[in-house]
Amino acid sequence: MDKGQIAHVLAIGSGKGGVGKSSTTVLLASELQRSGKRVGILDADITGPSIPKMLGLSGPLVDRGEGIEPATTGSGIPVVSSQFMVEDEKTPVIWRGPLVTRLIIQFFSGVNWGKLDYLLIDMPPGTSDVPLTVFQTIPIDGMVFVLTPQDLAALIVKKAMNMARDLHVPLLGLVENMGFLVCPHCGERIELFGRGRVETIATEYGVPFLGRVPVDPKMSDLADAGNLPAFHTPETESLAARLEESIAAQARARPTTL
Repeated sequence: MDKGQIAHVLAIGSGKGGVGKSSTTVLLASELQRSGKRVGILDADITGPSIPKMLGLSGPLVDRGEGIEPATTGSGIPVVSSQFMVEDEKTPVIWRGPLVTRLIIQFFSGVNWGKLDYLLIDMPPGTSDVPLTVFQTIPIDGMVFVLTPQDLAALIVKKAMNMARDLHVPLLGLVENMGFLVCPHCGERIELFGRGRVETIATEYGVPFLGRVPVDPKMSDLADAGNLPAFHTPETESLAARLEESIAAQARARPTTL
């Protein structure tokens, strides 16, 4: 499948739900845009879409006969999501796997994305048919995995990382979400879930550790208000910079053909 005018297609995954994969996708997109990049978001978590809520976007999507026009944030990030296809945000998407996979392919190839430096795909959790379809039909340039410090999250993300490697998807790095809390009174860093294992896993798999995202009530407030891109910290800025470094390193390591 042709990427068209998209330079890099990156998948953001987690293995399990509830670790902040979608919020990390939004934060990465926002930080990449702040650095001058053109970025889009494809919400491939069809049955559990949360990207539109975090961005304050609603549907419906429009197709004027030349492809689907994505919704666009105030800062100019184009977004597609199944949430734009239901009348009410509480309406469930009850579709079988084949329909879900066809929609994801349509979201990639049938949307007028325009010229982008990065298209971030917010992947559904797990290793089922939907991630498999994405890996096998969409030209993924690399994947970032998000996990929390607990052992359970680490165990499950390894399954998803092994799946990506089995399908020859480059691993660009790991993000530790909810890695610490900064005390509002004394400034001390508190590791609520204990010292994370993410750096150890990154070393084990030979992939970059992109950094930690803190537990911060401001993030939840901004996400609920549909303005998560306004959340900006040195940690989130560093995530995007290290991701671009990893992409560049992958490109240098790629064998050239004559």
